[in-house]
Amino acid sequence: MDAAIAANAALNVVEPMSNGIGGDLFAIYWEAKTGKVTGINASGWAPKGLSIDLLKKKGHYGMPQDGIQSVTVPGCVDGWEKLHRKFGKLPWTELLRPAIYFASSGFPVTEIIQDHWKNATSKLRVDENGRRVFLRDGMPPAVGEVFRNPELAKALEAIASGGANAFYRGPIAKAILATSKRLGGTFSAADLSEFQSEWIHPISTEYRGWKVYELPPNGQGMAALEMLNIMERFPLGEYRTRDAEALHIKIEAQKLAYTDLQRYLADPRYSDVPLSGILSKKYAAVRAALIDSEKARCDVSHGSPLDGAGDTIYLSVVDREGNIASLIQSLYLSFGSGVAVDGMGFHLQNRGGLFELDASHPNALAPGKRPFHTIIPAFMEKDGIHIGFGIMGGLNQPQAHAQFVSNVVDHKMNIQAALEAPRFTKLNFGGCDVMIESRVPADVREALASKGHRLDVLGEYSGWVGGGQAVIHDSRARMNYGASSPRKDGAAIPEPHPYYGR
Repeated sequence: MDAAIAANAALNVVEPMSNGIGGDLFAIYWEAKTGKVTGINASGWAPKGLSIDLLKKKGHYGMPQDGIQSVTVPGCVDGWEKLHRKFGKLPWTELLRPAIYFASSGFPVTEIIQDHWKNATSKLRVDENGRRVFLRDGMPPAVGEVFRNPELAKALEAIASGGANAFYRGPIAKAILATSKRLGGTFSAADLSEFQSEWIHPISTEYRGWKVYELPPNGQGMAALEMLNIMERFPLGEYRTRDAEALHIKIEAQKLAYTDLQRYLADPRYSDVPLSGILSKKYAAVRAALIDSEKARCDVSHGSPLDGAGDTIYLSVVDREGNIASLIQSLYLSFGSGVAVDGMGFHLQNRGGLFELDASHPNALAPGKRPFHTIIPAFMEKDGIHIGFGIMGGLNQPQAHAQFVSNVVDHKMNIQAALEAPRFTKLNFGGCDVMIESRVPADVREALASKGHRLDVLGEYSGWVGGGQAVIHDSRARMNYGASSPRKDGAAIPEPHPYYGR
């Protein structure tokens, strides 16, 4: 956990468009000694002064996707602190030292990060703090240019010395409140000081003998598990991973699960989410029966599950004891809301953009409510093999998780091959359009098209289908493995053997 927090903090500095202390965090932790799986939901809620009526009076008929009214309370720092207190071993101040170093001394900007930075130039120019901190003469840093962020170093130093209190009650909180007031936001001191992240029990399903874990709503992990339950009704292991038959079943399962996701996902503190119904095998059989093996459905509707009683970084870490941290953290869209905090060198997330302004919807905006959330960590295990994994990319994530699990379980791939294998993604709800990587052979794509799928063919390793990471601990061999997707510039990095320290 110490390594996971330290890596996340460093990514706050070097990949500022994708994550930061102004965003939310979710994590799954597997403790090798006990075999216990623990989850944390460190996602924030809407300010108490923000409401549907207020936004409509301001002329909004859809939820703002940027600006101060799209900002929810950032949960990351409280999540770090709770995770460290429960699972960490090193002193708290040690965890932020690498991030503070890179923020103050600088880091060379890599190709992929520079490309994302460049694409967000117009958003950065709108905000005076964004222009000052993240642009140089109106332009993003070039590839290989050393970028420094002394304001962020100051904020991280405050957190290192004062813990989460510095963020939610101290100097950073004061800066957030001043920024909100200057821009006409509704944040109050209580919105920040009263925030607490939540320990939660992961949800799970059995997929052909593997137990697969996700986190419960307000995150979208339930869609990955529903997809797997539907896919389990078909003999996917009899097909090659790139066969049209297997891809067709997976695409159709995605559409069925995602219509349920759109209809039912919400903050369970405010709305009844029929989770046990959605995850039941009987419900999966009903949904799977809607799949026509020869024809794509373009008009999928949500089901009626009966309850029996939701831009990002992802990282996974396994240590020498076998403990696994599966952690994901994000600002949502690139540079979040576009609002950088006065004097602190980081952006606030725009997670509020995922609320609905329809008061009858389960995910309707309400003061103190958490929105539909896209970022999800995952974990799976069977017979002493324990895998922490995650794949980034908004609505891409549940369908990418399900494809990864199928690659491992149905197609017998190792975790590197499972991450690299070509994937499809749908970043909307309904319809027969689907994006697919060009490494899927042309004859397979033609067969999918003949079934009615409208294909948008992407590059060989497209960022649209999300980069990911995975680690394994083999309890029997007491051996660890790591894998990293070529769609991102991360890496699987083993701890050096003691030989190299001699």
